[in-house]
Amino acid sequence: MKISVDYSVNNNQPIWVDSAEHLSSYKIKIKFNDGMERLVDFEHFLSKSLHPSIQKYLNIDYFSKFEVTDGNLNWNDHDLIFPIGDLYDGKVDA
Repeated sequence: MKISVDYSVNNNQPIWVDSAEHLSSYKIKIKFNDGMERLVDFEHFLSKSLHPSIQKYLNIDYFSKFEVTDGNLNWNDHDLIFPIGDLYDGKVDA
C-alpha cells in the first residue's frame, strides 16, 4: 500500500525510495529511483516531538528497524513515515 502521493522533480517522473541504510545514530542514507542519494538526520525531528509514539524512536534499536515498503521509508507498519518530498530534499522538520 503506497501511503504518499507521487512526488516528482524536474522531469516529472515519480520519485520513490529505492533503498535505505542506517549509518549512525539517527542518520539514514537514502537512495531514490532517479539516482539521487541523501543523508537524512532524523535526530532533530525525533528530539523535538512531544508525542510518545514518535519519541519511542529515540531508542536507536527501535529507530534502526525501518523498511522500504512500496517506495516509502517506514517504521513498524507505517507507524512512522515521512513525505517523499521531505526525504528527497534531505530534511525532516518537527
